[in-house]
Amino acid sequence: MSPGTRPLVLGNWKMSLTGTEAAVYVRSLLPRLGSPADREIAVAPPFTALAAVAAQLKGSTVKLAAQDLFWEDEGPYTGEISGVMLQDAGVTYVLVAHSERRRHLEENDRLASLKMRAALRSGLCPILCVGEDEAERAAGRAERVVRTQLALGLEGVGPGEASRVHVAYEPVWAIGTGRAATAGQAAEMHTLIRLELRSLFKTGAAAVRILYGGSVTPQNVDELMGSPGVDGVLVGGASLKAEEFARIAAYRVAR
Repeated sequence: MSPGTRPLVLGNWKMSLTGTEAAVYVRSLLPRLGSPADREIAVAPPFTALAAVAAQLKGSTVKLAAQDLFWEDEGPYTGEISGVMLQDAGVTYVLVAHSERRRHLEENDRLASLKMRAALRSGLCPILCVGEDEAERAAGRAERVVRTQLALGLEGVGPGEASRVHVAYEPVWAIGTGRAATAGQAAEMHTLIRLELRSLFKTGAAAVRILYGGSVTPQNVDELMGSPGVDGVLVGGASLKAEEFARIAAYRVAR
C-alpha cells in the first residue's frame, strides 16, 4: 500500500440486480460493513439501480459508483448516460474502459481518454482500467500494453487533476476465471504503473490510488492488499455476495 493512502474497496456488480433486488441487497450488506475509518468502500450497480442504491446508502459511509459514462455532457446520444447525470444521481466514482467494455464493445484508448476528461469535467473521480490479456502476457508484452493504455487513456489529464484520478490494474486473464494474479505479479505491475504515473503527473502521481482487480476473493484479499503499491481492490463476482464482500472490505494486512 502507498504511504498515507486510504485504500478503496469497490464492488462492481456488472449487469446484475434490478433496482428492487439492489435495495434488498444493500440493506443486507450495510450492517456487515460497519463504518471503518481507515478505508473507503463503494459499490457500482447498473444504471437502473443507481437511484435505489443511493437511497439505501444515505447516512452511511459507503460511496456510490457507476460502471461507465458517455464522453459528452448532453446531446443526441440515445441510450447514453453523461457524467453530469451521474453526478446528479449521487455518484462519486466511475469506471472507465473496463476490460469487458474493451472486449465486448470494442472500446479503445481514445474513447477512454474522452471519458476520463468527461468524468473529471463533471466532478466525478474516474477509475481508468488497464491490463493485458493472456496472449499479451505470454508474448512478454504485458508492460508495453499497460504503459500504452495509461499514456493514451490519461492524455489531456493534467497534473492538477491527478488527485481525483484512479487506476485499476485488471489482468484480463484473471477476470472471472478464478485465477487471480499472485501478490508478486500485482506488486510488479503496480510498481510499473506508479512509475508511468510519475512520468505523466510528476509529484501529483503520489495522490493516485492504484487498485487491483481480477478474481478478488475473501481468500486472497489479505495477501493482495499486503502487496507493495496496491491501494485497493476492484471486486467483481464476490461483491454480489454480502458476506464475501464484507469480508473483502474487512481485509487484514499482516504487519
